[in-house]
Amino acid sequence: MEQTALDWVPGSWRTRHAEQSPTWPDLEHLARVEAELAAKPPLVFAGEARRLREHLALVADGKAFLLQAGDCAESFHEGSADSIRDKLRVILQMAVALTYAAGVPVIKVGRIAGQFAKPRSDAFEERDGVRLDAFRGHIVNGEEFTPESRRPDPERLLAAYHQSVATLNLLRAFTTGGFAALSRVHAWNQEFVANSLEGKRYEVVADEIERALQFMKACGIDLTGDHALQSVDFYTSHESLILPYEQALTRRDSLTGDWYDCSAHMLWIGDRTRQIDGAHVEFLRGVANPVGLKVGPTMGVEELLALCAALNPLNTPGRLTLIARMGRDVITDRLPALIQALSDEGQRVVWACDPMHGNTFVASGARRPATSTTCSPRPPSSSNCTSPSAPGRAGCTSS
Repeated sequence: MEQTALDWVPGSWRTRHAEQSPTWPDLEHLARVEAELAAKPPLVFAGEARRLREHLALVADGKAFLLQAGDCAESFHEGSADSIRDKLRVILQMAVALTYAAGVPVIKVGRIAGQFAKPRSDAFEERDGVRLDAFRGHIVNGEEFTPESRRPDPERLLAAYHQSVATLNLLRAFTTGGFAALSRVHAWNQEFVANSLEGKRYEVVADEIERALQFMKACGIDLTGDHALQSVDFYTSHESLILPYEQALTRRDSLTGDWYDCSAHMLWIGDRTRQIDGAHVEFLRGVANPVGLKVGPTMGVEELLALCAALNPLNTPGRLTLIARMGRDVITDRLPALIQALSDEGQRVVWACDPMHGNTFVASGARRPATSTTCSPRPPSSSNCTSPSAPGRAGCTSS
């Protein structure tokens, strides 16, 4: 039991306050659903999560790059094979461009097959004098502004599980069945961007990759027999927000004795649920999965060091990814000091940058926030969230 804390059990979070937790109207119904989920097969396996941790350790050592991408929140209405294929295709395009430019492996992690929950700034929404529960994602309630739709429903946890099963089946088929083969690099280009400036730039990269593959084939290298050229390692992730769902899918690994949250390969704690004595930190400190932590604009050095100690007490490379989501107006002023402080303490973490969250504003007359990413801040050093004292420990996450 190298990774699981000895003073931890899967349900120990229940003694702590859980921010952003829905108020379930029928706790007996919730308990029945939790028991049903606990009896179902895991969505991912402990060995896969360990392999991701090993790959993220390469990122922490500056030998690889992390790409995490996907939806802000998945929808129960968008689980078709075409939709999942197209999301994967975009991620493959991004990854091959990054690999070509950086010359290092790109670790591909999707915000998919479980990213159904939404943290909210306000617990309620009011329209025309009517006040209802806020929409917290399809795993909790519906977006329609009616009392019935907005009532938290435990059955949605089961629906999220079943959609995640279907999504994972398709992802595994696509990533190992030839769709992700590097020889298809041109076919990944989406029709709606193929004629854009970005699409044309991608085609230049694809042409050069194709010429390199032809050269290798001419030299007698069997491209069809090379696993690295025919398939990709692809991992899933989501915010560990709805803790009854996460606990119900937590399993003990028979090989190591460690506990793993088998709802995804990687879980993260959001900026609104990062309380050091809160339920979400308590839960994720005990599972052996790679974990992420959103680092918002109010995060201080002492708080970040305390969270690192709680979530990664052994300072294991690949265990902890810190995801800056500060917004373009403050990141240059606040992020470098955090990076420097962790570097001074010898913390072996992955730094990633979330360019979307933290850059939102409410447009005039709009009910949903818009995103402003037209102007990027000058980073602490040459790229992403790295600094001269933490070279290469970088990645990006987008939604």
